[in-house]
Amino acid sequence: MLQPGKVERYYAEKLQSEGALLCALIDPDKSYLERGVSIAKTASEEGADAILIGGSVGAQGSLLDETVKMIKEEVGVPVVLFPGNISGLTHYADAVYFMHMMNSRDVYWLSTAQIQAAPVVHRIKIEAIPTSYLVVEPGRTVGWIGNANLVPRDRADLAASCALTAKFSGSHVLITDVGSGAPEPAPVELVAAVAKACSKDLFYFAAGGVRAPKQAAEMIAAGADGIQIGTAFEEGDIGRKIKSMRDAIKKEGKKRV
Repeated sequence: MLQPGKVERYYAEKLQSEGALLCALIDPDKSYLERGVSIAKTASEEGADAILIGGSVGAQGSLLDETVKMIKEEVGVPVVLFPGNISGLTHYADAVYFMHMMNSRDVYWLSTAQIQAAPVVHRIKIEAIPTSYLVVEPGRTVGWIGNANLVPRDRADLAASCALTAKFSGSHVLITDVGSGAPEPAPVELVAAVAKACSKDLFYFAAGGVRAPKQAAEMIAAGADGIQIGTAFEEGDIGRKIKSMRDAIKKEGKKRV
């Protein structure tokens, strides 16, 4: 059995002390090198609990290596890979979500990519966190790339069944994602059903569509362990946005502690 590594233990400690997590996602294909470092540094300073690195297309190779290396030199929180493919790996990160898209129609995203990536993860000796990834309507780019059989927004029961599958299959993390740039997050009812199914046996993060502190707080109140935010932090007053999101998330999370 794969035992929790350093980053997973950090997540658990944060949840125990603060009740909820904020993860800032940086796509090196959109915010690369100095720009990515600037966002990551601001996010860390304003209270993000982890920096995630990844994207559906383009986040790979030397661009990924250099961006992650530079970010690691500037932040004190874990840097975790959120890979869009087998090319989204670098030894400069602290951990990787070793992830399968559980509702893809394509066997590649269910097992082939993982089989190809496993020897690389083993060789670079990075912490691998078993992760199930569930794409909810509208899905956006990641749904298209991953050929996902999108979970309907009004079928919380299907999402909960997927969460149980992730738990019974041994995942340590479950991520539900409506897609980067989605106009709104997953329905509160769906998040609550997934959280109930997870029943604290694995970390549950809600991703996509969260643009306002109130929305973030609602996701935490519904039972999510954390929020994963990327697009909302790519422009404007990044520091103010991150701080307001963090304050809302932690305020709601404290009610659990």
